[in-house]
Amino acid sequence: MQCSWKAVLLLALASIAIQYTAIRTFTAKSFHTCPGLAETGLAERLCEEGPTFSYNLSRKTHVLILATTRSGSSFVGQLFNQHMDVFYLFEPLYHVQNTLIPRFTQGKSPADRRVMLGASRDLLRSLYDCDLYFLENYIKPPPVNHTTDRVFRRGASRVLCSRPVCDPPGSPDLVLEEGDCVRKCGLLNLTLAAEACRERSHVAIKTVRVPEVNDLRALVEDPRLNLKVIQLVRDPRGILASRSETFRDTYRLWRLWYGTGRKPYNLDVTQLTTVCEDFSSSVSTGLMRPSWLKGKYMLVRYEDLARNPMKKTEEIYEFLGIPLDGHVARWIQNNTRGDPTLGKHKYGTVRNSAATAEKWRFRLSYDIVAFAQNACQQVLAQLGYKMANSEKELKNPAVSLVEERDFRPFL
Repeated sequence: MQCSWKAVLLLALASIAIQYTAIRTFTAKSFHTCPGLAETGLAERLCEEGPTFSYNLSRKTHVLILATTRSGSSFVGQLFNQHMDVFYLFEPLYHVQNTLIPRFTQGKSPADRRVMLGASRDLLRSLYDCDLYFLENYIKPPPVNHTTDRVFRRGASRVLCSRPVCDPPGSPDLVLEEGDCVRKCGLLNLTLAAEACRERSHVAIKTVRVPEVNDLRALVEDPRLNLKVIQLVRDPRGILASRSETFRDTYRLWRLWYGTGRKPYNLDVTQLTTVCEDFSSSVSTGLMRPSWLKGKYMLVRYEDLARNPMKKTEEIYEFLGIPLDGHVARWIQNNTRGDPTLGKHKYGTVRNSAATAEKWRFRLSYDIVAFAQNACQQVLAQLGYKMANSEKELKNPAVSLVEERDFRPFL
């Protein structure tokens, strides 16, 4: 008997729901007992009094960098990774997506998003509480004795590649490059990583797997957290150009259009429009300044950061109420005026940042740009990105396509 594709999809989604429910059931204790409060003797009372009772006893600042792929998020993540008093994690929600979302659906359906978001919020809450054991539910194969070599992009987190979490040979002050971390550090001990997290005053996490700020409201309003959201946006035309160059197979038809001058009939326009719709919805919420985001939300344009990285970084840290670390300032100086040949890795952060901001203008044809402008005109206007009205205007570096805008934090 043959099954229709609908039946197969329903079975797959049912399986996802069962997996997630099982994880929540077997790990519910970490939430119901208010993790991190047992030692204070207040856990039972605080849990009973519910979410209106404020009990962020640790006084940590919890930072979430909310972004999309190829928007400059790896660079922004490093602004926190280099701070000596920040515990930084790079894309931990990768593990949730990899475990719960079937590869053949690519996580695009509304049902996939709902499953992903519920699990993601639970994981983020645990990680901000330095409960790294909760991450084990989503690591394949499961860690043994809380050790694993499967944490995604471990090397992008300085704390996970330095003492006492890692004890590489050489100087105690040795800072490993990402490519050397796993090779020289061996298995990651999540117990040591959790201890390193608790020793620091702040926790920062970068993700491109949460579509919009509305999806974070439950975390923003959670009294156990002091969550502040840095929403990073970039000109959608620049994102399209960067993705087409980086993910060459996935964006093959866009490159075919650029090469031939003819738009393929089967072009997946959602690769562009989904970014614009998520940006527009999220930015609309942020710019309306709802009370639940007061003091919790800052909008950052990649272009502003690229043009004046030190000034914008100072503004970000001022909004967060965290003193700017000298290590961060030195990293900015070394990584925003660098040799472009050192930044060839698709997730690298060495850039001549000012030159990179509008480089997309020379990587897309005017036909593609005009199509993108028509599809994304609402969010382009919201974020202060100008339309290119001709091929000549598009390719003229003297004509800026970024308006001067002052997106002040909502305080």
